[in-house]
Amino acid sequence: MTAAFSWSIPDELNDFYERFNARLTPEAHAVIVDAFQDDDTLREQWHVSLKTSVFIQEETTRRPALFTQLLSSGQLTQSLSEADFDQQLSDSHSLDESAFNTRLREFRARSMVRIIWRDFNRVADFNETTDDLSHLASACINAALTFHYEKLCEKHGTPRNKKGEAQPLLVMAMGKLGAKELNLSSDIDLIFTFPENGVTDGTRDLTNHEFFSRLGKKLIHSLDAQTADGMVFRVDMRLRPYGQSGALVYSFNALEEYYLTQGREWERYAMVKASVIANNGDAKHTRALMAMLKDFTYRKYIDFSVIDALRGLKKMITQEVKRRRLDEDVKLGAGGIREIEFTAQVFQLIRGGRDPELQDNRLLNILPTLENLQCLPADTVALLTEAYIFLRNTEHGIQGYHDEQTQRLPQKPAAQKALAAVMGFSEWDDFYQQLNKHRHIVKTVFADVIAEPDSNDNQKNSAHQIHEDLWQQQLDEDDAITHLRSAGHEDPNQSLALLRDLENWASHASMHSSSRTRLDAFMPILLNKLAHYDAPSETLKRLIKLIKAIARRSAYLLLLMENPVALTQLLRLVEASPWVAATMADHPALLDELLYPDSLYHPPEKAELDSELRRSTLRIDEDDLETQMESLRYFRSAHALRVAASEITGVLPLMKVSDYLTWIAETILDYVLHLSWQALVKKHGYPDGQAEATPPFIIVAYGKLGGIELGHGSDLDLVFIHNADINGVTDGDRSIDNQTFFLRLGQKIIHFLTTTMSSGALYEVDMRLRPSGNSGMLVASLGSFEKYQHEAAWTWEHQALVRARVVAGDPKLAKDFEAIRTQVLCQSRDHSTLRDEVIEMREKMRKHLGSKESDRENFHIKHDAGGIVDIEFMVQYGVLAWAHSHPALVAFTDNIRILESFTNSNLLEAQEVDQLTEAYKAFRTAGHRLTLQQRASVLDGEQLAEERAHVSALWQRLMLDKT
Repeated sequence: MTAAFSWSIPDELNDFYERFNARLTPEAHAVIVDAFQDDDTLREQWHVSLKTSVFIQEETTRRPALFTQLLSSGQLTQSLSEADFDQQLSDSHSLDESAFNTRLREFRARSMVRIIWRDFNRVADFNETTDDLSHLASACINAALTFHYEKLCEKHGTPRNKKGEAQPLLVMAMGKLGAKELNLSSDIDLIFTFPENGVTDGTRDLTNHEFFSRLGKKLIHSLDAQTADGMVFRVDMRLRPYGQSGALVYSFNALEEYYLTQGREWERYAMVKASVIANNGDAKHTRALMAMLKDFTYRKYIDFSVIDALRGLKKMITQEVKRRRLDEDVKLGAGGIREIEFTAQVFQLIRGGRDPELQDNRLLNILPTLENLQCLPADTVALLTEAYIFLRNTEHGIQGYHDEQTQRLPQKPAAQKALAAVMGFSEWDDFYQQLNKHRHIVKTVFADVIAEPDSNDNQKNSAHQIHEDLWQQQLDEDDAITHLRSAGHEDPNQSLALLRDLENWASHASMHSSSRTRLDAFMPILLNKLAHYDAPSETLKRLIKLIKAIARRSAYLLLLMENPVALTQLLRLVEASPWVAATMADHPALLDELLYPDSLYHPPEKAELDSELRRSTLRIDEDDLETQMESLRYFRSAHALRVAASEITGVLPLMKVSDYLTWIAETILDYVLHLSWQALVKKHGYPDGQAEATPPFIIVAYGKLGGIELGHGSDLDLVFIHNADINGVTDGDRSIDNQTFFLRLGQKIIHFLTTTMSSGALYEVDMRLRPSGNSGMLVASLGSFEKYQHEAAWTWEHQALVRARVVAGDPKLAKDFEAIRTQVLCQSRDHSTLRDEVIEMREKMRKHLGSKESDRENFHIKHDAGGIVDIEFMVQYGVLAWAHSHPALVAFTDNIRILESFTNSNLLEAQEVDQLTEAYKAFRTAGHRLTLQQRASVLDGEQLAEERAHVSALWQRLMLDKT
């Protein structure tokens, strides 16, 4: 028989060819000869497939017609799209049920031969193989859903809700199919759901629940039933609510009620990979369903409670591995596929609500995201990626050998030889050695991720035990105070009072039992840590508000217990700054920032800030303004914390602190402007019909932001300017005049910045420096701004203009503004009149804002004589007085560089400028320090006396002496 083929046949395939030839028709034989006769590559691929897959031997012998269809179609050498799979089953509606089920099985058999062939010959890479398997399953499910839905509708009518709207069945895939990562010979985990209850509109009506229950059973039977033609896929419905004891189908409301009230941690884990793969073409309900499930799966806050749940799940798996002797299982065994999935998904569940990019359900997309978010080092991600692909390819090699649902390494020599060959090894031992290298890496990384907290913090040593007794009130008051004193508490009586107050609060705070248990576990750990700090009593006092804030949402307590490094950073910063403690208490989500000391003490540069903000908001719908606003608030708070941490620890000097705080504000303003612009354009169209990505609008910053001198908690002095025709209109369906459009744009920007959300406001905004102040238009045209500056502005408004600069908006309009600013500041002015007006304004400010006569022993850094405002007013006077003849003075908006320009222009002595510069830096450094200590900007009158004297002396010479 083998002589029927003229090419060389490997000896071990002679028996196969004998059996195969016996089944061939002359027509099939001709197709095979034509395909293989002159194609050495294709023929070699066939031999590899036959030697490494008993399944391909059996299927081609059993169904030679299906094999010849593959050959004649050319699909063995082509990649296929999802649409290609769907198209092959698209004309099934005319068949009866038996013929339809047969067609599904033949389609599955033909597709599996093709997929295994391409995978084992490495014609297709791992991603193509899992895509093809997932597309195959989806195509079969969609075809079965469409077929049976139409048949049932013919019999019972279309299921409708109370409004008469047709209702679809949505098939949700879990596990690997949900993530389009399906493996060979896998079963498929499904959940059936439909939007709303109601009845069908036929003469033999059913409730929607009855209709979809019948539809679900029909769908399962078409896929799962074992017939003479085999099966399509084993269907597992145990992941539905209540498992095997639950209903087969659920309405959206029933599904939501279950997950809100009874959903368990392992179900959140399962939901990470969920997706709707069949929906009767109803995309709207698919989006609604996935949005609802996202709220269950991903918490809005950092959620370390999942680690305990995954530890428990892993222990159960480990016990099952031992019981069933699955040590050589590449999925469930130590260092296997499941441990890589757990490693990735623990971060998804912990941080997915806060970092939307972690909500992707494909593991190979998540791993590089974990690197980008600094959850895992780059080299670890590379090793896990390599190991995952190796293990999954191994899994395919095992399953494709005999189309069996197993992940165990084969024991028989023939199967071992086939698997080693598929994996590119000539010897089993070489393959096995490489496999173990990958498993060791995975096992090590997994153990690091979900290991129990550091035993040094959690073990029942004597220090821990006595702190546990102290917290649980097992010590009498004298013993408690004695212990606290010996543990370094500078005020043990205060510490004990704080602990008793917290314990009493916890007893009456209606806390969930699990939250109380975690608080009881956390407090001894905290007291142990505090003993290593200089001021435990004061630090504990600062922490109390934070502890109360996170006790009910005890995932944050777990974060600190699970991550000793985070707790250490918290205590370090809180001891140094009550501002940090208050900020953390108001925004507990910021505790996540403590997990990564490298980034905590190294704030990003401006370009990195822009990139990070775009990345963090990438997956947020532009129309979801609430989520956008919360994301912006977290972004600002997180980066402000990094700057404060860097300042407290001396990593950043004053000037860099102001730079970073300024960059944060600029990044946010730029984003808010474009977000507001897009929202208004979508509603009203473009002003004058000019569809531009960058609006003809600028945000001008004055004061500290304009001067690149922003401090912690500084408000923003802003002016909005546009350059559109005020008589024009927008081109949308809801057209409005340009003036109204830009007024609403300004209002929306302010709304984004100042609205108090659960995480607070972004910034306080002061718009009083706009033309005509509070009585003027919120948004001015460039022409009206120019006219006001030349004809109506007061001297103090020109002083303010010295520190004005564009921080967001149209670059061309920004140049036009800068030209006007330069022109205004460079006007010729009478020095005597200018001096008098500046002095008059300075005296008014000092009178209202400086220290009172009764408080002269103190020094208000900003407003008292010799302070910051004196320096600022001298700088502003110098620009307004001298820029007419020295235009270079208006090039900068920050006081330090303007002072340098005075020296460069020979307007002030270098020594005087140096003294002012050093005084200015000293005052601002003191002010920052006082802010972080939550103290007013007031020093003892003798502090910084030399700097104050230098400022006052120059004020006298420059502003008061008439000579």
